[in-house]
Amino acid sequence: MSKPIKAGKVVIILAGRYAGKKAIVVKTFDDGNAQRGFGHCLVAGIDQNPRAVTKSMSKKKILKRSRVKPFIKFVNYNHIMPTRYTVNDIDVKSVVNPAIMKKLDTRIEARKAVKTMFEERYINRGKNSSGVQYFFKRLRF
Repeated sequence: MSKPIKAGKVVIILAGRYAGKKAIVVKTFDDGNAQRGFGHCLVAGIDQNPRAVTKSMSKKKILKRSRVKPFIKFVNYNHIMPTRYTVNDIDVKSVVNPAIMKKLDTRIEARKAVKTMFEERYINRGKNSSGVQYFFKRLRF
């Protein structure tokens, strides 16, 4: 069996608080571990997407509308759906790892770092890959 879910893959969360939200897989645990005996992965995603921006808007308005609310979470493989898109140019691995998720204060700091990373990438979107465009676009259903 091939491994469809790899780091950098854009997935859609299917269950729980973030159902219907998009996320990027940071690390996979195919066989589980001591805390979670099932296959799961660590994801970083967008809870509230940035709003639409046009050329005629002021810089201040563009910055305000480009705000992102991220989340970081361990998710069971049964509760995510992989998409065909991958995101390689947002380096979430440098900020988020399983050790950071153990304590609340480090988790909050990691979420803030992911927020700045996502907002920076959204604002400086000169040459976007299709995966990045898809990731920042709101899922309509």
